[in-house]
Amino acid sequence: ANLLMFFTVLSGIDTSYKTVERVYSDPAVRMTIHNMYAIMVKKKGITDVDLSGDGTGYSLTITKHYRNVSKEKGVKEGKKTEKGRKLFAYSFAFMDLDTGMYVGYGTSLKSEKEAYKRAILMARSMGISANSIRLDKYYSNRTILKDFPDAKIYIIPKKNATIRGPKEWKEILVRFIEDIFSYLSEYYQRNNSESGFSADKRMCGWKVWQKKEERIDTCLLCKGIWHNMMRIG
Repeated sequence: ANLLMFFTVLSGIDTSYKTVERVYSDPAVRMTIHNMYAIMVKKKGITDVDLSGDGTGYSLTITKHYRNVSKEKGVKEGKKTEKGRKLFAYSFAFMDLDTGMYVGYGTSLKSEKEAYKRAILMARSMGISANSIRLDKYYSNRTILKDFPDAKIYIIPKKNATIRGPKEWKEILVRFIEDIFSYLSEYYQRNNSESGFSADKRMCGWKVWQKKEERIDTCLLCKGIWHNMMRIG
């Protein structure tokens, strides 16, 4: 609903704020938004992709800005509260590096990790197959092999990383050690995801004004839709 003025300028349709707020709670509208992701991805012919992934938080209160506290312990896990109230809602997006479009988008009021898992589910439901994936240190562990079993994975190993584990994990560490410059060249394409979220927040704002959980979720999904609409060509 915070994009209502933008919508009115583009469409010429004058709609009240309360009407849009009620629509945000409508399950049919939420399904339509999900289908819009699928339609845009299909229109661009996106199937086998090189991905970057990143998560971010949107403030639910004007007293906290996610950028200022994102490095604090417990923020990504959704443990930061103020007088018992959640401070942030989370989004995670998988970006197709070729088109800059989101091909998997997840949201959560609980944690960034839950948003990540929902983004994976959306990508799979649209038939997206990852050739390669780039993620930050928060996802730098062996469990990523289960999420992307057929993709070439680019992560920065944690300080306590060991070679113990399946051969696929060992292969990641070997690629990192033996050809670190080429590896980092691939990995740092992940910056496209950070830039994407930065552009989203400049266009749509860094705060979510909705109060009800389902409306917060719908609002976040709409931010991803606006991102893709700007790149659909």
